[in-house]
Amino acid sequence: MTQFPTVVLASRNAKKIGEMRDLLEPYGIPLISVSDFSDVGEVVEDGDTFQSNAEKKAREVAQATSHWAIGEDSGLRVDALKGAPGVYSARYSGPDATDEKNNAKLMIELNGVPDNQRGAEYVCHVAVADPSGDIQLNIEAICRGRITEQAFGSNGFGYDPYFQIREYHQTFGQLPPIVKRQLSHRARAFNHLIPGLLKILTAS
Repeated sequence: MTQFPTVVLASRNAKKIGEMRDLLEPYGIPLISVSDFSDVGEVVEDGDTFQSNAEKKAREVAQATSHWAIGEDSGLRVDALKGAPGVYSARYSGPDATDEKNNAKLMIELNGVPDNQRGAEYVCHVAVADPSGDIQLNIEAICRGRITEQAFGSNGFGYDPYFQIREYHQTFGQLPPIVKRQLSHRARAFNHLIPGLLKILTAS
């Protein structure tokens, strides 16, 4: 079996790391978190697109660790809010944002919006940088759904308890993790990413 170099994920979100590790593990790609490097600081996410944020995270972490690095930026775009919260999804409710505060703000913003106008999509952009920081891959994927009026389920994180997949009539908070790993924006992005990632890691 091919021995792939270790890849560093430019995230300290334990649940996100777990999701991505599960997606890469079947291919034998070892994934560790940037939190394993105590001397690497936070990357400031000041881009105005998911791609620019993902690329910045991948580039800076690769340069800081001298490893291949994956930068991922994802968020929620709500039709009725003209695409908000978008790249500000994680800090939608302000600098001291939490999942609970972000969801509470989302509910306020969507108060009175009828069911047929509550369409939304999760977006995931993934960028891969080589150990020198050069971007080698860019992939973006979306998952369409709708925003419910109340939370359902306790799985996942972020806006998951409010993001319903219409075909399943369940939110990401209700779906078992194994099902979410097949359907989510992140899973779809990684499905597109993995063939290219295997190719460039093999060549390295």
